[in-house]
Amino acid sequence: MAKEYTDGNFQTEVLESDKLTVVDFWAEWCGPCRAIGPVIEELSKEYDGKVNVGKVNVDHNPQVSMNYGITSIPAILFIKNGQVVDKLVGAQPKANFVRKIESNM
Repeated sequence: MAKEYTDGNFQTEVLESDKLTVVDFWAEWCGPCRAIGPVIEELSKEYDGKVNVGKVNVDHNPQVSMNYGITSIPAILFIKNGQVVDKLVGAQPKANFVRKIESNM
């Protein structure tokens, strides 16, 4: 199950993690966000223990969204050792996520 990242836990759960973390910035009203939701869930199961996978609801967590300049959703950031190492914007096929994860693990 994908983790829920918030303004309150982003620092400890994402930025201080030594694992690659995939962060999906989304909102309930966003159709493309809902379309990739099942892909995010699949990735969280397939990479369980190797990669952290989670979501940030932009409506409920404006601080994290502002910190990363999120203006279009879905926006998926790949963060490792506190730094953004890759990014995807918009609904994407699962293969694109896998490619980015494998190249940044």
